[in-house]
Amino acid sequence: MIETKLGEFEEVILLLVGILGEGAYAFKIAEEFKNQTGRTVSIGATHSTLDRLETKGFLKSAMGDSTAERGGRRKRIFTITALGKRVLKESRDFKVSLWQQYPALSSNLQIG
Repeated sequence: MIETKLGEFEEVILLLVGILGEGAYAFKIAEEFKNQTGRTVSIGATHSTLDRLETKGFLKSAMGDSTAERGGRRKRIFTITALGKRVLKESRDFKVSLWQQYPALSSNLQIG
């Protein structure tokens, strides 16, 4: 059976693919991770996570056109699948439910 749960890092990478849209390739995803979190991530960790998410069916990839800026090499562009969108929504809904149950914060929390 294919694993349908997301680890925190996987969830962030999947969200970044969605944010970047047609520009979602490994180097750009790693760069955006740093911009969003202030932390660096290796390109190897990015590639392995993207591969794992694709194996799980949450992402699909296709080779883009070659570019002069990359010495004629093509970029592997990632997009979120319908399953990936569903898993992200389930993950968000679960976390929101937990936050709403947390008494110290739930009265001040506006989610939704």
